[in-house]
Amino acid sequence: MSVGCVAGDAQSYILFCDFFDRIIEAYHGQKVTSQTPESDFNYDNLKGGNDLDRSYAVRCEVSVVRGIEDFSFPTHCSRGERRQLLTLARRVEVNQLTSIFLLLALQRLQEEELPGHLLLLEELNQEQQRELNMNLDHPSSSQLRTGVARDWPDARAVWVSKDGSLVVWVNMEDHLRLVSMRDDANIAEAFKCICINLQKLEEYYKALRHPFICKQQLGWVTSSPADVGTGLRITVHLKLQHLPKHKRLQDVLKRLRIRMDKTETPALYCVSNIATFGPSEVELTQLVVDGVKLLITMETRLEGNQDIDELVPTQK
Repeated sequence: MSVGCVAGDAQSYILFCDFFDRIIEAYHGQKVTSQTPESDFNYDNLKGGNDLDRSYAVRCEVSVVRGIEDFSFPTHCSRGERRQLLTLARRVEVNQLTSIFLLLALQRLQEEELPGHLLLLEELNQEQQRELNMNLDHPSSSQLRTGVARDWPDARAVWVSKDGSLVVWVNMEDHLRLVSMRDDANIAEAFKCICINLQKLEEYYKALRHPFICKQQLGWVTSSPADVGTGLRITVHLKLQHLPKHKRLQDVLKRLRIRMDKTETPALYCVSNIATFGPSEVELTQLVVDGVKLLITMETRLEGNQDIDELVPTQK
């Protein structure tokens, strides 16, 4: 399911709140109130996530998106702005521009404890794209629809840590997208990596007087209403043979508040959270961890020709 709309800048959520609030409530199933959504980056509060059955859990990915205060979202950014951002970033001139702040922030991150390098999208070769597990020669259909693919791949970039634990996308669908992928399906470690490095980048941006965009009623906001609140996505790839065919699967997924999509690989499914608004970061991650464990338990039951009705959770 798609929300079917994007915002050109953070102010759009205020000026057109009657529209965006209804979209957010319908998509996330959570009422927009005057209270700021709870935030929790204490990864030690997460229970489990490092103990998924590797017979079923193939890999995992934790990602988070952020917008930078005082700048239009990539959906509304002009070619001149984007080129100016990149030109000044490469020259490392001191100016109040997003890409410069990103470069400085990532340099700070690298200097402290996470070495890495910044690559321009237009300079990535096929081998580098395979390492990133993405085909970036052509923009996706969603990028074309939302307008972020204008002048592709002009002024887009990606920062990759030397150990491969963290990738930061720049000027794509959003100003920043941090991604931690693990082939051992260790959600706990991926979540920890995101929490630690996101908070460091947040501190650097605050020091540069351009913090991440946060609105009182919505929490963190970016171009898509589907990402407001936490901007957090937890994804696990599962090998499942029997459960996808079960008649109660959709009911189970609805009660667990997660989604399951097919991949190009037979019997491999992508499980992730639907909402990002309402629960805290730890709560969302816990929701996916618990949901994945239950799906695996159901799969093992079905393998032994056992019934799973008693495992179906009550409506949350």
